[in-house]
Amino acid sequence: MSSTLEARPDAPTQEPPKPFYTRLGFQILVGLAVGLVLGFVALGLGPGVDGERNWLTTLLYEVGSAYVKLLMLLVVPLVVTAVISSIARLQQVRNAARLAVQTLVWFAITALASVVVGILVGLAAKPWLTAGVSGDSAGAPSRQGDWAAFLLGLIPNNIFGLNINASINDAGAVTASPSFSVLQILLISILFGIAAVKVGDKAAPFVGFMESALAVIQKVLWWIIRLAPIGTAALVGRAVATYGWASLASLGAFVLALYVGLAVVWAVVYPAVLKFNGLDIAQFYRNVWPAISLGFVTRSSMGTMPVTEQVVERNLGVQRQYASFAVPLGATTKMDGCAAVFPAIAAIFIAQFYGIDLNVTHYLLIAFVAVLGSSATAGTTGATVMLTLTLSTLGLPLEGVGLLLAVEPIVDMGRTALNVTGQALVAAVVGKREGVMDKSVYDARPQFAA
Repeated sequence: MSSTLEARPDAPTQEPPKPFYTRLGFQILVGLAVGLVLGFVALGLGPGVDGERNWLTTLLYEVGSAYVKLLMLLVVPLVVTAVISSIARLQQVRNAARLAVQTLVWFAITALASVVVGILVGLAAKPWLTAGVSGDSAGAPSRQGDWAAFLLGLIPNNIFGLNINASINDAGAVTASPSFSVLQILLISILFGIAAVKVGDKAAPFVGFMESALAVIQKVLWWIIRLAPIGTAALVGRAVATYGWASLASLGAFVLALYVGLAVVWAVVYPAVLKFNGLDIAQFYRNVWPAISLGFVTRSSMGTMPVTEQVVERNLGVQRQYASFAVPLGATTKMDGCAAVFPAIAAIFIAQFYGIDLNVTHYLLIAFVAVLGSSATAGTTGATVMLTLTLSTLGLPLEGVGLLLAVEPIVDMGRTALNVTGQALVAAVVGKREGVMDKSVYDARPQFAA
């Protein structure tokens, strides 16, 4: 008898695992390390001619900007095709309306928990929060949040959700640049998706076209995502070279307090939600790591949205019909970092700087704005609009925003990473609770990082 067993002809063959260095998650980590090195090298080179950027800083800036533009390029077509096709197919999923309600409920629950953490951390850090901060940089921001303007902004200006911003330069030339409102595009897409459901069989070609277009867009998206390590290196290097650590001199306590608040939500609140819903904590973070890391370096929930949707479907095992609805909605309105933790700590900072005492009513108003007003951030980089919305609701001086602008890029990295994590978290939780998640996919080795 042979000492070795011959393989059965009909036995399934398992594909050998790919080398670790071919995995996207590992490559992004390498990109982070390379970016740090390049950033400090660029700092060492000093300023260029006439005080402008040196050649390495310029290169990092251009490559990083190009990668963010590539990601943003697909945001509009991805939202339109994904939302329309997902709503049209949600009728095939049981309790579609319940899915939507559960999504909004968990958005509110996690936002409330996050803003409570922000308030508690802000109160604990009060003794040293404003130490060494001068009022020289105080000034009202150019963009301010307003409830009436926000509500009017929900109404699309046109069927495409596009706006044209015109300006006149010093030479008298008129330049125009298009921009889009993601929230408006989302509402338009939801409207068309519902209409397709109501029309019935006659809308089948329209829905089929949207699904075909979505498949093509996702293929192009994957090509762009494979460039993530290069984009990561450029964006991290640009941040280090541009801002360094000089801006932390007087605002170090605020930055530290903010990152402590973000870390508590990331490492305590979110794991508690996962544990409560029977989801493995470590596996969740392994699954969503590509989106978290990309959100950290790009500082844009909308720019990261395509990657978030991929990890929710391919790594968390959430059905496409639901993921294509929940992720775009979350990327627009689910901002635990920008709309909950940050405004809470920043409001306490500004109130303390101006010698204004906050009471229980003020803290309740902070929570109210965080839960209901987060869509004012609309997934864009930065959270100035959300902060001014909070300050105006509390009656605090808007000039306090200028005190924090020096560290805006540094704190925005952590805020966006938390935003992206929360968006994937709610999709996973609702998917698990409502039976639209393949648990075997969730528990398996992440496919998206392969």
